Amino acid sequence: MDKKNPESAPGDGLRSLRSTSLFRAVNFELYAKQNKVTMIFGIVAFVGSLGYIIYMRRNFDGSKHYSAVTSDGTVHMEKKVSKWTV
Repeated sequence: MDKKNPESAPGDGLRSLRSTSLFRAVNFELYAKQNKVTMIFGIVAFVGSLGYIIYMRRNFDGSKHYSAVTSDGTVHMEKKVSKWTV
């Protein structure tokens, strides 16, 4: 086995194929070793963000108030009023 033509073993994937430096630079994640700490941090951040979005939708979509902007540019909360009850 020499450096020019290494034999590929099962499970090598794209690492065993010949490729250009540009391909390796653009597709870095295909050749980099997995980092479990970064992967866990990403999963926790994604689940936390998703949980926060669900929390906001549950608590504030069903509320009877909305943010209204007045003509002078201030923002205040107003109660939702139906056109049918006015």
